[in-house]
Amino acid sequence: MSAYGALAAWYDALTRDVDYAAFADFYERCFRAAPGETHTLLDLCCGTGTLTCLLAARGYEMIAADVSPEMLAQAQMKAAALPDGSVPPLLLCQAAAELDLYGTVDAAVCSLDGMDYIPPQELPEVLRRLHLFIRPGGLLIFDVRTPESFRALDGGVFVDETEDVLCLWRADFDAARGVMRYGMDLFERRGALWARSAEEHVEYAYTPEWLTRRLDESGFAEIRTYTDGPQCAAGRLFFTAIRN
Repeated sequence: MSAYGALAAWYDALTRDVDYAAFADFYERCFRAAPGETHTLLDLCCGTGTLTCLLAARGYEMIAADVSPEMLAQAQMKAAALPDGSVPPLLLCQAAAELDLYGTVDAAVCSLDGMDYIPPQELPEVLRRLHLFIRPGGLLIFDVRTPESFRALDGGVFVDETEDVLCLWRADFDAARGVMRYGMDLFERRGALWARSAEEHVEYAYTPEWLTRRLDESGFAEIRTYTDGPQCAAGRLFFTAIRN
């Protein structure tokens, strides 16, 4: 089962509690503290493009990459509705480990579990490519869930719903391997009937120490962690690093 296929059309409706403006505000505070101007941004694992389009509306030139064509289709509809004067984002259907840009960007962000979806054997290549495409002195910002937050979800069964869709998901965390599997059943209203589809999502728990070593090995410096960013009270940890 793949991830973010049928779920893509309902992702925004089922995640209405996410404060994307808070993420954008946090990023801009980090940009102001970093050396040089920040104008061109990469949104890696951009999903349905809500944050991409929010940053575009704030005046940034955006490149957004995601491996799911269904999620990018949602992002394209949002991009078409950007206000006059905004530069439409460039949307790329690329896996993170296959990122290939036409030039450099001033900074890159990866939000809301994007890094957690990348397997540990692929993460060094993702960081190598980010180092390649971020300009010298540019900033990388991403967040991950802490291992403790994954453990807290283990064995839980959760329901998200609107009038037209119900998402039932189950969390199974393998603490020894640091692997979280979410089994999702999606029920979509279609007239008087309901259509069922299923997806499996796999995320990986990373310790701050392990990620810091990988960033350092990839050529990033001034690596910092933050526990005061958006959703940090729910177990989210933010990293910033400067591209040497």
